[in-house]
Amino acid sequence: MRLQKVLALGFWFLGNRLAEAQLGLADGFLNFTSPSFSLALVKDSQTLYSLKPTGSSFDFIPGDMMTKRQNNGQYHLGDLTFRARKVGSTAWVSGDTSTTRHPVTPITASGTTLAAANLAPTLPSTSLLSITRRWVVQNNVLQLLFDVTNSQTTSVEIGALGIPLEFNNIFTDRTAAQTNTLCSLFDPYIGQDAGYVQVTPLLGTLSPLVVLPVGQSPLEGWRFLPESTSADPFYQSQTFEGLYEWQFHTLAYAQNEWSAVTPWNAATSTILQAGQTRTYGVQFLLAPSIREIEHTVRSANRPVAVGIPGYILPTDQVGKLFLNYSSAVQSISVSPSGALTWASNSDAKTTGWVGYSITAQTWGRSRLSITYADGTLQTVHYYVTKGATQAIGDLGNFLTTSQWFNSTTDPFLRSPSVISYDREVNAVVKDDPRAWIPGLSDEAGAGSWLAATMKQYAQPNAAEVAKLEQFATKVLWGSIQNTNGTVKKSVYFYEPARLPSYPYPTSIFWGNWWSWNRAASFATDRAYDYVHVIAAYWALYRVARNYPSLVSVQTWQWYLNQAVFTVSTLTNGVGFANDGLMGETVIRFLLNDLKREGLTANVTLVENRMKARETVWAGERYPFGSEMAWDSTGQEGVYAWARYFNDTTTATNALNSILAYQPLVPHWGYNGNARRYWDNIYGGKLQRIERQIHHYGSGLNALPLITAFEASTTDYYLLRVGYGGLSGPLSNIDQGGFASASFHSFADTLKWDGYSGDYGPNFSGHSMGIGTYIVNHPDFGWQAFGGNVIATSPTVQVQIRDSVRRRVYIAPLGTLLSVDAGAFSLVTYNPSAQTVVVTITAVPDGVTGAASAPNGRLVIEQIATLSGITLLKPTTNLALNAGAYTVPFTSGSGTVTLAM
Repeated sequence: MRLQKVLALGFWFLGNRLAEAQLGLADGFLNFTSPSFSLALVKDSQTLYSLKPTGSSFDFIPGDMMTKRQNNGQYHLGDLTFRARKVGSTAWVSGDTSTTRHPVTPITASGTTLAAANLAPTLPSTSLLSITRRWVVQNNVLQLLFDVTNSQTTSVEIGALGIPLEFNNIFTDRTAAQTNTLCSLFDPYIGQDAGYVQVTPLLGTLSPLVVLPVGQSPLEGWRFLPESTSADPFYQSQTFEGLYEWQFHTLAYAQNEWSAVTPWNAATSTILQAGQTRTYGVQFLLAPSIREIEHTVRSANRPVAVGIPGYILPTDQVGKLFLNYSSAVQSISVSPSGALTWASNSDAKTTGWVGYSITAQTWGRSRLSITYADGTLQTVHYYVTKGATQAIGDLGNFLTTSQWFNSTTDPFLRSPSVISYDREVNAVVKDDPRAWIPGLSDEAGAGSWLAATMKQYAQPNAAEVAKLEQFATKVLWGSIQNTNGTVKKSVYFYEPARLPSYPYPTSIFWGNWWSWNRAASFATDRAYDYVHVIAAYWALYRVARNYPSLVSVQTWQWYLNQAVFTVSTLTNGVGFANDGLMGETVIRFLLNDLKREGLTANVTLVENRMKARETVWAGERYPFGSEMAWDSTGQEGVYAWARYFNDTTTATNALNSILAYQPLVPHWGYNGNARRYWDNIYGGKLQRIERQIHHYGSGLNALPLITAFEASTTDYYLLRVGYGGLSGPLSNIDQGGFASASFHSFADTLKWDGYSGDYGPNFSGHSMGIGTYIVNHPDFGWQAFGGNVIATSPTVQVQIRDSVRRRVYIAPLGTLLSVDAGAFSLVTYNPSAQTVVVTITAVPDGVTGAASAPNGRLVIEQIATLSGITLLKPTTNLALNAGAYTVPFTSGSGTVTLAM
């Protein structure tokens, strides 16, 4: 009897699954070829089942997962959603081809058309629109077109219209090799008529797909598509981020779900008269490589924009914007009004480009709208920050005042410390069900004190250093870190029986796995936590070594030894130690300092431990593992050590992997924004799977990119993407100095998360990599990423304007100049004499409260091997101490001339 019930239940389940499976896979496919692709459509739905470059087995579409995604409500490429209403009505009538599928009505194809269908059978009977979908090859280019007809006798307003995009970003149940060789990620340039979507295979070496508009089909909006999340392959999860929709019109959403936010672009609708038809569509092109996506866009006669240093613009820097399009610029406007000002410049050196100098005026988001003579509209999205040095000055102040936790009764031994913060209620986070957030460890708990200490490395402040010395010697050492060198996963825990008098909030649900008890919190088996401790010690070593009057509790030797001790413990059997670890570039910096200090035994220890890890990676094709099924955290460390130990193959693989998930687009939020989408679950206040904007992936993954550029001085793609990522962490800092973990990209939210969370690793990457990069670009001439070029002849003069003012890279010389103490103010390069004059000041300008350096400490490194170039040296005798030239100050500054 029990068996009969089980069989009956099984047949019922199977029958219902088949009834739900409306895509029509069982009825077969339609197969076609075009000059660039072989493609397959599901016969019943005429949605895309396969899209492979000609002669390749790589598939941009998850056909191998389609049997798990064949039910109603699951989106595929070829679907359409819309909202329309009769003119005069207020209610929108929705249509969605995925909701209740029925086989579409095929239309006989001829000429350039591969397949066509009337979509009426799969649309609601209340639809105000009649829609024909066509797959065509026009001028050898594959296109997807929708002929949208007003089938009513009165005018109809279309308030939303969009194409769901499905590409193979499903990592569920895949091995590392399968994920990296089969899957892609896709990101938009939400730039109206100039918009496009790039689909980049995860290997980073295969041809990316570029999806462009056809005719008047602007990329006005970018909407996450909701689907059921309960069944395999687990939509909107760590292994399947989910899908997005290219929206041609968005007014119906802007009036409803998005009414509380300012959308990326001005929302529009369109009116069709009775019987009128308008065609919308997209085309599919292959770019030869990721670096050539912009060239592919230009070849399709679409506008291209290049921003220098990117699209995050401090008020003390002049940005440059270069445009290339076949039609002349007719007008430019900005929203909010006055947020940016612009003026034409003559920087462009090659035909087709026009240049503008952009001046930031108003803090926050702004949208530059460029209208061309042929009516094409392009939008470029900027984020304006305070002056760069002041922004991080505000950050340091906020962290050590508003986020300073000082309680003599705290049972978790968290005092004094810089603790997590909730900006939405303006209070420190003393309790959270995720134990690590109030527990000063993990990225989301250590993030605030990590940012505070690394800020001192970048821009020391006497009062801040005094507090952080107390934290380092009372809480970091002895509470977070045990005396045997191990590091706790959290010092906070949920265990009312152990702490009966502690007021755990009853409003919090404590039943999830992450509400650790004391034993779980005090575990020391997570290597990622150790890197933050190393960074804090190293940053305070740098302060003590170069600004000795600021420290009073410990010596620079103590901080340096603590960092080495923590490295030793980390690499002595701690869990995940053989993964690339977030922010571990700091260990590379530490090793360099150990060499400079002549501490041979410690150098040998650190080198041997890192070499053992790199040897493991060298034996793997995809050594980017982590706690997660797929991640963008390991590449930074893998690249750093593979390059250090001359493992070119592994370093190149890591760099290519980064290029696949860190895009270059004219939008402050996506430019240089490495792929992260699950960390809000573990560190954010608003917890959901969502493409995050400028989470810590931006600052950390930018480090390999910018380092690779320093060795390859004409690979400007690396510079642009890397600098975009390094600039990202500046945008997280609000006008009061609070730094959010990330920005929410969903179109109904578009705001910074309320929690400080795991911002610290992002700032750590920023502080280690940001600088001013001086280049002579073939198209744009002399430019400075992070500085203002104030003269180009006979010498190139650059005002240094990056946030840290500690690193200047002169690309034509392949030379990196850095200061351990002081700040670069002005750099003059003479190309004919190949000499450099640098002005170093005791304090960076533009910020109040920064400590004054007793003297400058200048380090000169020859990074790239270039013909005829040798190491620069001062032309006057300067004392050399631990690899740094001592530059005496007169009236707060010093000038040094360098020559070969």
